[in-house]
Amino acid sequence: METGDDSVATAHSAASGDSTRKVEPIRISTKGDLPVRDPCEVAIETPLTVTIEEVGSFIVMCTPCDPEALAVGFAFTEGMIAGFDDIADLASVREPLTVVLELNDPGEPGDQRNLIVTSSCGLCGHRDVKKLLEGMSPCGESLKMSGDMLAEAARNMQARQGLFERTGGTHAAGILSVQGELIAFGEDIGRHNALDKAIGRCILSKRPTEGCGVVLSGRVSVELVVKAVRAGIEIIGAVSAPSSLAIDAARRCNITLCCFVRDTRATVYTHPRRIVGLEELA
Repeated sequence: METGDDSVATAHSAASGDSTRKVEPIRISTKGDLPVRDPCEVAIETPLTVTIEEVGSFIVMCTPCDPEALAVGFAFTEGMIAGFDDIADLASVREPLTVVLELNDPGEPGDQRNLIVTSSCGLCGHRDVKKLLEGMSPCGESLKMSGDMLAEAARNMQARQGLFERTGGTHAAGILSVQGELIAFGEDIGRHNALDKAIGRCILSKRPTEGCGVVLSGRVSVELVVKAVRAGIEIIGAVSAPSSLAIDAARRCNITLCCFVRDTRATVYTHPRRIVGLEELA
């Protein structure tokens, strides 16, 4: 089983392996110019089977880079493990893409969801979102960041998006230390998978996520807030917009939600006191 510290660079290099495919589509002009061949790369979407012994098996549609981190992060954010010490063993194979987790104490099977978790949905199988949020404990009060730190973190995350640069079709997530440094990174065709990979990378390298921040490459919907809450993340910074339910969940669970984090601006939707200079606006 993988243990010890991992650098962001190592995790990023693992992301670039066999996660794209070359295609040769035809590019047309809407102004009547001649069509031309346009060779390019696309992000691979493939099933990953996550088997958690004595709990269940789950098929996650994903980009096949860093599958071990995805499996561990998925197990954690779904409440099947509480951290690294719950994992007795971890094994993976590439064909077919499979990760098997053996737990030290699997306990009683909980809310099993024997179905496909698509790359666009992180809450498959949960029918009652309100009930799900009621089970969330509010996050702590240990983190503060400036707007400059969030903007710099977003730029650092985007600089590591190798798959996006090649395909234009992936999302990314970066876990931030209290100093605003990127300590873990995940990239995937699914937004929630990218966050699971970043959280899973922290777990595998024994880095605590409680009291950390996260930057996200896309919009923030409720499943991303739920995963952040389970990881103890206190600040979410995203490049794009939030959904209404994401705002409600962040407010309820004591997360500072910042969106449209771009260059010289950001919009703070909930609990602004963690952002330097906004303490009195809380």
